[in-house]
Amino acid sequence: MIFYRLYQICVMLPLLLAATVLCGFATVAGCALGGGKWWGFKPASMWGRLWCILAGVRVEVRGRDNINPGTSYVFVANHQGAYDIFSIYGYLGHDFRWMMKQSLRRIPVVGFSCAVSGQVFVDNSSPSAIRRTMQAAEKQLAKGRSVVVFPEGSRTLDGRMHAFKRGAYTLAVEFGLPVVPITIDGAYRVMPRTSWLPRPGRIVLTIHPPITAGTDGHDLRPLMEASKAAIASALPENQR
Repeated sequence: MIFYRLYQICVMLPLLLAATVLCGFATVAGCALGGGKWWGFKPASMWGRLWCILAGVRVEVRGRDNINPGTSYVFVANHQGAYDIFSIYGYLGHDFRWMMKQSLRRIPVVGFSCAVSGQVFVDNSSPSAIRRTMQAAEKQLAKGRSVVVFPEGSRTLDGRMHAFKRGAYTLAVEFGLPVVPITIDGAYRVMPRTSWLPRPGRIVLTIHPPITAGTDGHDLRPLMEASKAAIASALPENQR
């Protein structure tokens, strides 16, 4: 383990720092030149794979045939740890934008590149801010893209799923989009919220069949419960 930690500190982290800066500048430059469709997603996808490869994390994707590359979805996933982001970015294989915390905008280089590439920063500070968030999401969905949301809001501290928030489901019903649950299994073991460095491991992404809202679109509970049950079905009992 000591040699792996030395590798992380002396090799992996410097390479990932350089890759993060390069990815950020490439995204900003590419989007500024009008190539937002490719540059707003592909560099970050390669960056996510690099985080997994250099850390010795293998990612397996199941259920890819449940989604259509040309369809917009609201993806909802459980949030086990930091490697949720890298594994979905690198291996989902579907053009999407994140719905992310407003505080991430303040991260140097990363925050600005996220803004330029069209990531949706969630601001719940006031009704007008919520409307702006919805408008930003609508703008991305209108371009044929999807969005990815962690309805728990933050990474789990104990490895188990916690209560889902309504925002993603409100968005799906508002724009008549199917919700696609994604189970992330293994990211908590790779790098839990309390850890600063990852460990080698295996992450399985299970893409479940799309779920659509019922005839009464105002009642979000059945949609929320169905997606949470789908996510839980591919998790070990002690993480549900």
